[in-house]
Amino acid sequence: MDIDGVFSGGGVKGFALIGAYEALEARGFRFKRLAGTSAGALIAAFIAAGFTSKEMIEIMDETDLTDLLDGRKNILPYSWMKWILLYWRMGLYKGETLEKWIADRLNQKGIRTFADLPHERLRIVASDLTNGTILILPDDLPKYGIDPLRFSVAKAVRMSVSIPYFFEPVMLKTKEGKQVVVDGGVLSNFPIFLFDDEGVKKRPVLGVKLSAKQEQKPKKNISNAIELYEALFQTMKEAHDARYISKRHAKNIVFIPIKNVLSTEFSLKEAEKKKMIAYGREKTEQFLKTWTY
Repeated sequence: MDIDGVFSGGGVKGFALIGAYEALEARGFRFKRLAGTSAGALIAAFIAAGFTSKEMIEIMDETDLTDLLDGRKNILPYSWMKWILLYWRMGLYKGETLEKWIADRLNQKGIRTFADLPHERLRIVASDLTNGTILILPDDLPKYGIDPLRFSVAKAVRMSVSIPYFFEPVMLKTKEGKQVVVDGGVLSNFPIFLFDDEGVKKRPVLGVKLSAKQEQKPKKNISNAIELYEALFQTMKEAHDARYISKRHAKNIVFIPIKNVLSTEFSLKEAEKKKMIAYGREKTEQFLKTWTY
């Protein structure tokens, strides 16, 4: 059965998305259109390119995630120098190695630019901080004077996964100058809204979200400046999407709450990766038992 899919962000928690995809594959669901943010953008791009869940697992098994973290070399051999570089570069890691890794994987399926994908097959969400707007790739690229068909899919995914301060922002060269682009999760971590304004649905839309249902989330305890910052950032990420996750949409969303794992925990052990994949598969299998589409 053909469906459309939306995958949320979550950093390395995205291993659970592979498990969800595995369960959906086993039930015979095929994705016609896909949308995603951050880790969800990566998984959506791999699915759009034609990778199976088995192939994704094999890719992740042979990849040491820490090899994708390309910090800039310090002239002086002092660990505190990276914090000085952070001030100027706005990120601990360049993100270039990650982009090349994504490009190499997509090239295996013959996918380089959006021209290599069917029209509307894939939409990726990033955040344009220069203009303070959500950036939908490839849809919004003409506004920047950029040909969407010639734009790199790997570059789009890199934009979406550029976690602020962790990865350096992507400087998008446009007719108006350079635009600072970061993780799509800053403005929309679960872009189900992309399939919400079509009127009559072309086919069922299924979302996979790496968090608990809104009513099941614990209230935030805010008693100091650090907790305030965390609450501000979390609210900023989720407020835009929360309005779209109504009762009407909730019945079409697989909620996979991942606890005790940081989004930037690239040193994750193999056992923990496999555990997350299995958890994502199990939660999705449970959901599909009662899903009425």
